[in-house]
Amino acid sequence: MSKILVIDDDPIIRLFLKKALQKEGYEIAIASDGQEGLEQIKKIHPDLIICDWMMPIVDGLEVCRQVKGDPTFSTIFFILLTARGSLEDRVKGLDTGADDFLAKPIEIAELQARVRAGLRLRQLTRDLQYQKQCLESELSEAVDYVRSLLPKPLKGLVQVDARFIPSSQLGGDCFDYYWLDPDYLVIYLLDVSGHGLGATLLSTAVLNLLRSQSLPDVNFYQPHHVLKALNDTFQMTNQNEKYFTIWYGVYNRARRQLMYASAGHPPAILVSTPTHEAPSGKRTIERLKTPGLPIGMLPDASFQSKRHDVPSNSSLYVFSDGTFEASQLKGGTWGLDDFVTLLSDEPITTSLDVILEQVQEKSEVDSFDDDLSLLRINFG
Repeated sequence: MSKILVIDDDPIIRLFLKKALQKEGYEIAIASDGQEGLEQIKKIHPDLIICDWMMPIVDGLEVCRQVKGDPTFSTIFFILLTARGSLEDRVKGLDTGADDFLAKPIEIAELQARVRAGLRLRQLTRDLQYQKQCLESELSEAVDYVRSLLPKPLKGLVQVDARFIPSSQLGGDCFDYYWLDPDYLVIYLLDVSGHGLGATLLSTAVLNLLRSQSLPDVNFYQPHHVLKALNDTFQMTNQNEKYFTIWYGVYNRARRQLMYASAGHPPAILVSTPTHEAPSGKRTIERLKTPGLPIGMLPDASFQSKRHDVPSNSSLYVFSDGTFEASQLKGGTWGLDDFVTLLSDEPITTSLDVILEQVQEKSEVDSFDDDLSLLRINFG
């Protein structure tokens, strides 16, 4: 049974409204002034409120303002009862948050019709809230699923640490790192276009395919072979027009060499610091990237690998564009060059959490609009 609260300082109008609405089968509560009405709202949580505009102590506009300003009660349908008929008064009432008006003197048929319409809208609002809660729950489960797939920090001669911050809309970031054999470590990070479950499903499908090494006739030690096979497998025409960028590298521990290839992805940043053998050396910053379109854009796209010697006492940062594009979307000045400068200024022992806090502070955004992934590989 729907609950309706009537707030009016006129006892005759209160009685009239109560009788008229009880005949329709509603549960009716009454309050003789605005303050009492606000107290009743907290107790009974009505579905609809009929409130007089002109009342002592707390008038109808203030009751409406407080109700609509409280997230707990803001979806209650609010009908303002008034003898005022001017356009200016109606605009003022709507700006305050009123959902509808009921003019004095009250016509029973109009009263009943407006209450029915208000309760229908109230039910629709509840249904939408329920669907929103279900969607948020599913998105939360999807985030948990993605997190469960991501690798744990890697310890040993080569150390890998990572952070994954999903956006509120859920995006398509995914990454992995594991030993192909005792001497070769594979590292990759991919970012699917768009947001939502579609992007997440594609990214996890790629991760599972690479992790299981299920691409046929592919040399997983050769990055360009891997990217070519991915491009053949995941053409955007077959993936709901979604494509993805990727940075893929294979590190040879014995030779201290990194073979890598990228497809439309931001460059990985190699930071090398002076060693005991060369204490006067300068810190070097190198951007590791190869030309190539994102995976899935063109069926005949080509990719190439490059080889790079990895100095001792160096770290490699691999990341998604969420680390530097958030403020660009908001018209800010933070960009890739600023992020690279931040990485070059920070010691390799700095926590990734501290780095991400600085990204958020320097880019002047409250939250990230896109997934953000950041890997750091310390080669020692």
